[in-house]
Amino acid sequence: MKSQNRTPAASTWNSAGSVVTLRGLRRPFVTGRFIHNWQVGAKDLFPRATGRHGRRGSPSWRRSGRTKIGRISMTITPTLVPVQYNRHNLKSRFLEELEKRILIYDGGFGTQILARQHLLSDADYLGNPQRGPHEILGTTRPELLEEIHAGYLAVGADVLETDTFQGSPRRLREWGLVERAYEINFNAVACARRAADRFSTPDRPRFVAMSLGPTGALPSGDEASLIALSLGPDGEPLYRSLFEELAEGARLQVTAAIHAGADVIIIETQFDILETRAFISGCTRAFRDTGTRLPIQCQVTLEMSGRMLLGTDPVAAVTILEGLPIDLIGLNCSTGPDYMREPIRVICETSRLPVTCIPNAGLPLNVDGQAVYPLEPGPMADELVDFVTEFGVNVVGGCCGSTPDHIAELVARLDGKAPRPRSVPYVPRIASALRAFDLFMDPAPLIVGERVNSQGSRVAKRALLRDDYDKLIEIAREQVENGSHALDICVALTERADEVFQMATIVKRLGASFETPLVIDTTEVDVVRAALEVYPGRAILNSIHAENRSERIDKWVPLMKEHGAIAVAMCIDERGQATDAQWKFEAAQKIHTIVCGEYGMPPETLIFDALTFPITTGQADLANAAVETIEAIRLIKSRLPGVLTILGVSNLSFGIDPYAREILNSVFLFHAVKAGLDLAIINPAHARPYAGIPDVTREFAEAAIFNSSQSALTDFIEHVDAIIKSGGADTGPGKTSPGVVEPDGTDERIRYRILERRKDGVEDLVDSAIAERTAHGTRRHDAAVDVLNGVLLPAMKQVGDEFGAGKRILPYVLQSAEVMKKSVARMETYLERIEGVTKGTVVLATVYGDVHDIGKSLVQTILANNGYTVHDLGKQVPVTEIVEAAVRHGADVIGLSALLVNTSRQMPLVVRELHRRGLDIPVLIGGAAINRPFGARVNFVDDAKSTRYAGGVFYCKDAFEGLDWVEALTQSGDRDAVIARVQTEAAAVA
Repeated sequence: MKSQNRTPAASTWNSAGSVVTLRGLRRPFVTGRFIHNWQVGAKDLFPRATGRHGRRGSPSWRRSGRTKIGRISMTITPTLVPVQYNRHNLKSRFLEELEKRILIYDGGFGTQILARQHLLSDADYLGNPQRGPHEILGTTRPELLEEIHAGYLAVGADVLETDTFQGSPRRLREWGLVERAYEINFNAVACARRAADRFSTPDRPRFVAMSLGPTGALPSGDEASLIALSLGPDGEPLYRSLFEELAEGARLQVTAAIHAGADVIIIETQFDILETRAFISGCTRAFRDTGTRLPIQCQVTLEMSGRMLLGTDPVAAVTILEGLPIDLIGLNCSTGPDYMREPIRVICETSRLPVTCIPNAGLPLNVDGQAVYPLEPGPMADELVDFVTEFGVNVVGGCCGSTPDHIAELVARLDGKAPRPRSVPYVPRIASALRAFDLFMDPAPLIVGERVNSQGSRVAKRALLRDDYDKLIEIAREQVENGSHALDICVALTERADEVFQMATIVKRLGASFETPLVIDTTEVDVVRAALEVYPGRAILNSIHAENRSERIDKWVPLMKEHGAIAVAMCIDERGQATDAQWKFEAAQKIHTIVCGEYGMPPETLIFDALTFPITTGQADLANAAVETIEAIRLIKSRLPGVLTILGVSNLSFGIDPYAREILNSVFLFHAVKAGLDLAIINPAHARPYAGIPDVTREFAEAAIFNSSQSALTDFIEHVDAIIKSGGADTGPGKTSPGVVEPDGTDERIRYRILERRKDGVEDLVDSAIAERTAHGTRRHDAAVDVLNGVLLPAMKQVGDEFGAGKRILPYVLQSAEVMKKSVARMETYLERIEGVTKGTVVLATVYGDVHDIGKSLVQTILANNGYTVHDLGKQVPVTEIVEAAVRHGADVIGLSALLVNTSRQMPLVVRELHRRGLDIPVLIGGAAINRPFGARVNFVDDAKSTRYAGGVFYCKDAFEGLDWVEALTQSGDRDAVIARVQTEAAAVA
């Protein structure tokens, strides 16, 4: 897209390792010791238009400034215009063709160059006997590159990748060629452009994809990526950032590509997601500079583990990258297509963008010191065609080891084929460098831990003053272990002036220590920028508001766009902090209009905070604060579709007894969630299950929250004081609910401990319960089974039911599950096992995306102690791993567990993969999010519900129903009849 407005502003390209000043664009940035200026005017950048050519058609160059270390740079006049990064508004022939047909890329380029080494000399590599880098050949031997390109075009390739994979300034510096970075990239793209133009026709255009490969840096893991403060010669602050160096390098490369005629930018073979983000930032800067926007294609590369080198899984990669202005997403390199099946399936089911798959020709073999790629064209095409037809992949091609023969086979199979439509619902997510989390939890809310906060925790503040980052990690770990899904990080201190450095440091440390995503909590835009440039994941920014638009919204939203962040938006406008529901909604609506309307951000990038005032101050004008906040949440959710809501719950109860605060906060949280609250900032360790609060105490709390009388707050406080004085309050770990007295009777005391999340003494109680039964002549084994069936399972079922009803949030469920595990572990010591004899083999797994093991360990215990061999694959197990383990172990039955609604969607994928492989292993499914109608639907492997899975899918409401089904399938002697019965029932229900 070309711009008509041109606003001159000077910028100096980053020649990695130099000090770079970007006047009119960004703040001063340090990347090394020396200042170097590149002086290249418009005529130099457009040689074909001006007639000024250097050697082999490259731009002419003139040095200026200091050249002590042999580097030059260039000053350009960028075009500073707003560029809308909306794929559907981008007029691109490439994207138009992508919608109509499968696009086929070329194959390996380095392989082809190596095969032609006999045609090359050291002189072609500027006298370098190591013969590198190959990217210089676009300048010294352009005809050779064009010949290779032509070989792929001749067999039908639609898209050529340029010989720029290692053309970054950082890579070229290793060869002493950093000063020629623009020239090298321009000439390589120009070679591909000339070749593509020779083969293009009006009906069959050929395209050029400018390749950006990894630089070898690891910004997610490199301590050098931390931002350090220093002062420039004029006293201005200078910040050091590896992210910025990488972005500026990409900016140079992409500018050269645009000038040389590229159609698309392909960021490929990415193993550090933070570097990928930096490259995308560099692309958008080049688009602003030139006034031209090209499609961006991002491809990560995975290890055999199914994750990127630094641990990012496919869903996290999609979450992070889809928050940025890219147009295609996928995988390349690394492995052959067989190992890409599961990740590609996950990406196709998670991403709404066109998906690409460009694998190597198999895993390389070392043959006489040479890498040999063994996968022949036919088998490679078989896999890729399957990806296209089954998953809906839009782009295929070949990476290392692939040849024109591989591409010819793909063309023969896929030329002109229309893409399979994919309909992927949008799910707002945040992500750490490792894992993604859905923002819409079912049941809500998503918990944001609040203790790594200098403003709300004295312990955190003291740690920051001492630079005790290990203590902060310890605080964060406690929050995560108590069930936080995200961590709010605030390091602002009046005693220190280095918030930028401290935030960058702790974000870096936390990002490397936990899967939990971060919320960056600050009022300073420089702190936000610093955190985002070292954090690999997709963060939440806390916060923007409309009190002073130019200071918050207009400074923060561009950073949201550049880094793919989501923002908390406080209900504050020019009148101040809103107090009533209508005012809160109006403030939210104003922010929504600016951010979504003017800046074009999707509504899912806004999380509105209705900002409750405390009702505990005694001020009459704040007595309705909770009511107004709850109603504001309801208004925002109903009138601003797509947005989310968040609340700092503990603000409501400021200033009263900690025990009373916990009760009031828990009841308030329950009603806020009912009104539509999506995220809650709380300390999970200082809250209580709503369902565990006795009715009378709950009524007092609700009266205070809803201001039902003038004395409601006083009545509540007096009621809680009476509980405390009577000794009925417990503020220690594993707190007792208010007014609850531990019951008499061993069975009831075990149940009480599970519901109240108390581990202490539960093992002794299990011993006592079994002893009471054996005293009446019951066998130890039978007594243990009776305790399991009559006490433990019903208690855990109540926990699950309350979770599903929204009366018990996830952290409390996990704590109850820990008590259950201790109980079951003790009970197992009483169960009898017959060694060496098995009634059958069962493979158990918690499905991919679900890190909660609730219930599955209990199923394992029951099955194992009833004579079955059980292989527990653990938590978050991918589809193909489950299927392959079942085949490897010769499973008679597969058992799948899921706690959450969103992760339960993995279950039908396992069934469909079993069906695709022609297997008929029965599948048992269960968990808090699962019900019988869902189980019935999973029996069908197609959306039309016309094809049933041959093995049958069996819903299990509890562990004992699971045992009954396993017994029926393995011991009845009539397995087929059992499967037929459940399939008939499924047809009636589904």
